[in-house]
Amino acid sequence: MRTGGLWRRLAVALAALVATTLVAAGCGTIGGANNAGGGEKKETTQASGPGKGKTIRIGWIPWDEDVVTTHLWKQALEKKGYKVEMVQLDPGPLFAGLAKGDVDLFLDTWLPTTHKTYWDRYGKKLEDIGVWYDNATLGITVPNYVKDVKTIGDLKAKSGEFGGKITGIEAGAGLTSTTEKKVMPAYGLDNFQLAKSSTPAMLAELQKAIKAKKPIVVTLWRPHWAYAKLPIHDLKDPKGTLGKGEQLHVVGREGFGKDFPEVKKWMADFKMNDQQLGTLEDVALNQNKGNEDKGVSDWSKKNADFVDGLTK
Repeated sequence: MRTGGLWRRLAVALAALVATTLVAAGCGTIGGANNAGGGEKKETTQASGPGKGKTIRIGWIPWDEDVVTTHLWKQALEKKGYKVEMVQLDPGPLFAGLAKGDVDLFLDTWLPTTHKTYWDRYGKKLEDIGVWYDNATLGITVPNYVKDVKTIGDLKAKSGEFGGKITGIEAGAGLTSTTEKKVMPAYGLDNFQLAKSSTPAMLAELQKAIKAKKPIVVTLWRPHWAYAKLPIHDLKDPKGTLGKGEQLHVVGREGFGKDFPEVKKWMADFKMNDQQLGTLEDVALNQNKGNEDKGVSDWSKKNADFVDGLTK
């Protein structure tokens, strides 16, 4: 959603052509996971617990929520005796790998919009295990102390207050395109300029403005740690220019539930709210930048009841 799902579709044709090669060869993983290709499921160890050393290969993409939830489930499943391999792939090859059986799970399928192209192509060979987050949205966002602006349309009369600027992210992001081509024209925000920069730069400006309690309006999306850490909220969008919300699904290869019925049940019951996901991202990606596995472990210790409940 951080890209609105639109620009990713441009890579579909190329991704499909290289999918088999990438899945077979594998890509880089984090946490030292083996990323070798091949779809055969082997009991490589005789670990204790219900997993009995059986291997589960989880594909992932470098989006914040997917990084942290994949690590979260890796740790949870390993405690139950499973061997977990994390395989990083681009979305196209990842879905192709699921359909082929070379990848077992993917925790970050955005539907009905962002990953629609892949779902239309491969969905008949996949298992939709469940929705774990149902509030994935784009937003035009302000700090909570900005009291006189309730809707995006209210911004037009307040251009001077915000310096005539909406602080945005990358120029190529779908959110940027949506804001520029749909949101601003629909609400007549011709007295505003969308300042394109980068996600880190936008977040830095947002935090700087909040510290000084100055008005600022930014482009943002859920899920994101900023909603849990910072006093901010989205402006109402009565014209629906930002589109409808999406759901994040756990998706498995065909036959996953038959091979791993217990894990499928756990995944089907998996749910996270904004506060849980936001704090997890903050601890793992900000406070432990570069060591996400430790960050997830630290968060898990402080949220033991939630983590223990994942596999019950």
